[in-house]
Amino acid sequence: MKKVIIYSTPTCHYCHMAKEYFDEKGVKYDAFDVASDLEKRKEMVEKSGQLGVPVIDIGGEIIVGFDREKIDQLLEIK
Repeated sequence: MKKVIIYSTPTCHYCHMAKEYFDEKGVKYDAFDVASDLEKRKEMVEKSGQLGVPVIDIGGEIIVGFDREKIDQLLEIK
């Protein structure tokens, strides 16, 4: 399984949806709250080029927003 990282904020609806989706599918992930973790916020911006959340890193591939189709494709979820 590819390494999955999600950069999110506590108030982001799509961030919660993405985490719930990962939980449903049994996908292990590392989650970082970029509202309080300035170092991870900087890392997220360097990877994605923007401040919008969620930013999801799947094995080095960056997804901005909750794009279920792209997540399924990268994680080979059917």
